[in-house]
Amino acid sequence: MIQEIKIKNFLSFKDEVKFSFEASNDKFAEDSQVVQINENTRLLRFAIVYGYNASGKSNLLSVFDFLYDFWFYKPIDVYEETGSIPFKFDKQTQNEPSSIELIFYVDNTKYWYQLELDEHLVYMEKLYYYKSTQPTLLFDRKLDGDQSSISFGSALKVSNIVKESIMVNCLKNMSFFAARNQVNASIPLIDAAKEWMKTKIAQTIFPQLDLTKYAQRNTSENDQLTKYILNFLKEADFNISDIKTDKISPTKEELMKQLLKTAAQIKAKEEMKAKEDLNNRFRTNFEHTVENERGIESYVLSSDYDEESRGTLRTFGLEAALFNVIQANAFLAIDEIETSLHPKLLEKILFEYLRTQSRSQLLVTTHNDGLLDLVDDLIRKDSVWFTEKDKAGVTDLYKLTDFRGVNRLSSIREAYRNKRFGATMK
Repeated sequence: MIQEIKIKNFLSFKDEVKFSFEASNDKFAEDSQVVQINENTRLLRFAIVYGYNASGKSNLLSVFDFLYDFWFYKPIDVYEETGSIPFKFDKQTQNEPSSIELIFYVDNTKYWYQLELDEHLVYMEKLYYYKSTQPTLLFDRKLDGDQSSISFGSALKVSNIVKESIMVNCLKNMSFFAARNQVNASIPLIDAAKEWMKTKIAQTIFPQLDLTKYAQRNTSENDQLTKYILNFLKEADFNISDIKTDKISPTKEELMKQLLKTAAQIKAKEEMKAKEDLNNRFRTNFEHTVENERGIESYVLSSDYDEESRGTLRTFGLEAALFNVIQANAFLAIDEIETSLHPKLLEKILFEYLRTQSRSQLLVTTHNDGLLDLVDDLIRKDSVWFTEKDKAGVTDLYKLTDFRGVNRLSSIREAYRNKRFGATMK
């Protein structure tokens, strides 16, 4: 589980900001929304971020996508960019490195990861773990001249051959973990963190992402997931009585047409992707049961012909993603979660997620201030965050519980609309 992340000079975060899943002493929804890691650490399963357009909400979520890509991507050569983007509205920060720190738990073991890099080079990368109250170094990677230098902590037994192999593979523009992936060796404490990074952070869901194919692929292989989504749709007052997803094999004519279409393209990756897309096609039939003058009748709408509503398909995709995240005890970020959803349906989705018992975590952004009426009814006060951008284009990140007198407010939603917490249009 994620405890906190610190970000500096990355996208619109010029100055260091900290986002945290640490829970306050509030006892509301303690059983389902708070995970007790140890005597001193209680982590939230949910957080929601408010802020006007271009205030930096999406940038917060983008940090997690950047980390995942950076950790495991192997550059073609040393000239490929790292993907890091510094704060652009300042001549000084444009030429300074970005820094990110992440504190997370693998089961009950605490890790602290540090990263400092610019668009071309990784200057520092470290990983610690806690076997007591003080951190113990696992590895320290630095830029030594024009090459990466890596040292391991005394807690690890790593042979010189393995050390040299990782160092040789660790280009100056890539992560230690991408280099470690290329070396056949066992480094348990580091590998536990690497496996968490690989399996416990899901791809961020942005509004433009079409989740239909993702849901189709998963429901075609998982009857339990199909049953879960179907039950949700029934409870949410859809008239859907059955869902069936089948994989469609491409015809010889379709394969030939696609091969001819991509034959003139130089990049082999594009041709491979085109073939993959053809071989991973699905059709989902949604059976709708209606009641009319003839009685109860059933009709089928197919995903192939844009017959099903956008809201239904969005719900189909979101519930598939949430189910998998809950099962995997993973972290998922969703930008503008209200996209294509009725407010009551959104409340239902959040209610069903928050009532589950798991170590999964959900971070969402939204413009739906109606959810603020659910604070202390569905949402905890310490789960609410805000982003605000100043005249210099710098994003500030802060939480609802930073404000005094919140417990005395009759309506948090009205206070937000009246600019009590900022994060609204001027």
